[in-house]
Amino acid sequence: MAIPLLFRGLRLPAIAAPMFLTSGPDLVVEVCRSGVVGTFPALNQRSTEGFVAWLDAIEARLADRPDAAPYGVNLIVHRSNPRLAADLDAVVRRRVPLVITSLGAVRDVVDAVHSYGGLVFHDVIGRRHAEKAAAAGVDGIVAVCAGAGGHAGTLSPFALVAEIRSFFSGMIALSGAISTGADIAAARAMGADLAYLGTRFLATRESLVSEAQKRMTAASGSADILYTPAISGVAANFLRPSISAAGLDPDNLVPHGALDMENEAKAWRNVWSAGQGVAGFDDVPAAAALCERLTAEYRAALARLADDPFTRG
Repeated sequence: MAIPLLFRGLRLPAIAAPMFLTSGPDLVVEVCRSGVVGTFPALNQRSTEGFVAWLDAIEARLADRPDAAPYGVNLIVHRSNPRLAADLDAVVRRRVPLVITSLGAVRDVVDAVHSYGGLVFHDVIGRRHAEKAAAAGVDGIVAVCAGAGGHAGTLSPFALVAEIRSFFSGMIALSGAISTGADIAAARAMGADLAYLGTRFLATRESLVSEAQKRMTAASGSADILYTPAISGVAANFLRPSISAAGLDPDNLVPHGALDMENEAKAWRNVWSAGQGVAGFDDVPAAAALCERLTAEYRAALARLADDPFTRG
């Protein structure tokens, strides 16, 4: 497929995922300046006015960098999100380049973003929701596979990427335990257009989470990740040590009930999310330094593949 003009200047085929209570202007700007798409959730600000202030700040700080990668925002398209209409209006007025929708693929939202030339990606954990997203006219689908942080799925990336590609000709971004440049190369090799990294960017100096959360994330391994719906009402991956630190028993959690976006921050503030990609790193670098490392690792991985003896006649 043809790469949309929006993504043609990327130094690395990757998106720093919009992480709840984690992604803010500093992280977005540093990532975009490094040639990687930076994003944040609208709900990381407590009001639409605050959301607009962040949009203005990001655009002002990137104004002198025509070589910067585009930025994007995440909108929760769910009946429990009372701010959707106001936040979408702000997105349209500010002509945000990329919008990533979650928990609902709605044609009206897609049309609103397309009205000014923006692109819409929608995150999914399975074929049924991917088909709905394609029917709604999205430009890209984020395949949230097993091991991803936040509201992750359970499918192997090999299965989900191939299944989506069988009926969708738009862009595919792959999410799930991606922490290195070699992982990004693997995502490309299996048919994804972009890699989608969350947990790796959580443990950076610019992320909004506490130093304690960054240190716990960097010190954890894949066995420290627990997949459960008991924290917020939708199955997600969390750090077991943070569940224990919050006074809960990770092996005997009480059911949460239905998802409620108005109270979502309370559920996630002390119980910290991360994906199985924690196994791939143990440090907390600056975002720009991380992007440089990922780019070098990606290029090295491609060089290794180009010299693969199994491809020789």
